[in-house]
Amino acid sequence: MMRATLLKKLCLGLALVGWACIWTVPRQAEAEPLYFALEVRSQGRLVAQPKLLGETGRTVRAERRQPGAQVPDYRLVLTPTAEGNTFHLELDLVLPEASGHWRDVSLRHGQESRVRLGRGSGDLEVSLLLMKVNSPEFRALMDLTQAAEAAGGERAI
Repeated sequence: MMRATLLKKLCLGLALVGWACIWTVPRQAEAEPLYFALEVRSQGRLVAQPKLLGETGRTVRAERRQPGAQVPDYRLVLTPTAEGNTFHLELDLVLPEASGHWRDVSLRHGQESRVRLGRGSGDLEVSLLLMKVNSPEFRALMDLTQAAEAAGGERAI
């Protein structure tokens, strides 16, 4: 009888230890859906305004190419990662006349940042707005954009 009680306690103890191990293992963070609005300027001239959807932990690639063109107008690679309420971004941009790399820029939801990627001042400049897709601010932005398009107007980032 005593041996059966000891065996039951041992099994119960092992089950509790196993349960505790399962709950203490860090969970993989879920990917956060993000919206990126960019303005790319080369020598002060607006050359691209991509608006992209992506998520943390996944690389976003975008390319614009005119029909029949051998070289794209631009090629963009954006890699976002999350750390708490801050998003870290890595950006690669290639234009026919210039290219640049932007590494470890930290942005928060709704924040806009401007960076120069080229060697000289004004060579290559990128403005970037980052928003969480599941936010009231993003939904408001989409409503404003749809209203501007319906009215026939343009809206910058």
